[in-house]
Amino acid sequence: MDTKSLAPTLNADPLAERRWQAVVRRDAQADGEFVYAVRTTGVYCRPSCPSRAARRQNMAFFESGELAAAAGYRPCKRCKPDWASRQHTRNMLVRQICKAIECSDSTPTLAQLARQAGMSPCHFHRIFKAAIGLTPKAFHQAVLARRLTDSLQSASSVTAALYDAGFNSSGRFYAAAPALLGMSPSSYRKGGAGEHIRYAVEPCSLGWVIVAATRKGICAIALGDAPQTLVNDLRVRFPQAQFEPADDEFRCWIARVLAYIEQPRGMLDLPLDIQGTVFQHRVWQALQAIPAGETASYGEIAERLGQPNAYRAVAHACASNSVAVAVPCHRAVRADGALSGYRWGIARKAELLRREHEE
Repeated sequence: MDTKSLAPTLNADPLAERRWQAVVRRDAQADGEFVYAVRTTGVYCRPSCPSRAARRQNMAFFESGELAAAAGYRPCKRCKPDWASRQHTRNMLVRQICKAIECSDSTPTLAQLARQAGMSPCHFHRIFKAAIGLTPKAFHQAVLARRLTDSLQSASSVTAALYDAGFNSSGRFYAAAPALLGMSPSSYRKGGAGEHIRYAVEPCSLGWVIVAATRKGICAIALGDAPQTLVNDLRVRFPQAQFEPADDEFRCWIARVLAYIEQPRGMLDLPLDIQGTVFQHRVWQALQAIPAGETASYGEIAERLGQPNAYRAVAHACASNSVAVAVPCHRAVRADGALSGYRWGIARKAELLRREHEE
């Protein structure tokens, strides 16, 4: 049997469409995710190959070079798809640095991290941000935030929590904690006690939407069928917070959210105040990087984060998102392109994607 004759059938699915777009963009971030083969030349390449792209009808996609070779194709001599790509090597290096940051009891400087990576500080800073979506400093702050939230939930006191989280002085802890938590440490332990939250519930074409914000930024955008249910859920999340009426600034934020739901274009650029683990923040930033009208599978997002086996954790991070449309978790789909769970309903997810495709 001619295995090459079977390859075109791989192009008839949403995953193949996304891979085709990666080849058109010569997306180096997709290197290592798949290879593409050209039936007219008998060659297979990595997505970032600088050669002129073949016609799509002559192209097939394979999960690995080994599968392409088994189908009778040979590796491209120009892009050398069987060699570890520069992007893949960089991602592996950045992953090692991330582990070092997570295991560090002190705050590593940019110079120290760059030396460990064998790069100049400026070059390392660019490489790290491109691979993770966060600067080294922001990644370290996210690590501290995760340690801090874990410690505040389990420690016997705020003082015990600060040392458990790795802070070596109370002054440094109290200076950093509000930025990491979005509220004071004691308020976090008390379910938002002392926190001032503005909120409003408005009707929209998808039912009802509630928007809530601390003084730092938006902390909740949720969609539902009943306004009181949305309010009750918010109060359960922040049982001790003080709720305030909307001011002029907050009314502008509400108007922007409503307008975005009706006509989603670009990114909903609003200040956010959302807490999560380091990995969750990375997933949320990856979701914000997906253009309106496009989707990505949980596995593809995991690959982009350099953790290809973490697709279940990606799905969990999407489910943990508390700010609908601002962090567009509706753009995450299954590997076959089918819609999966959405905390605000599959029908709303489908409608948001339909509107984006129409723009």
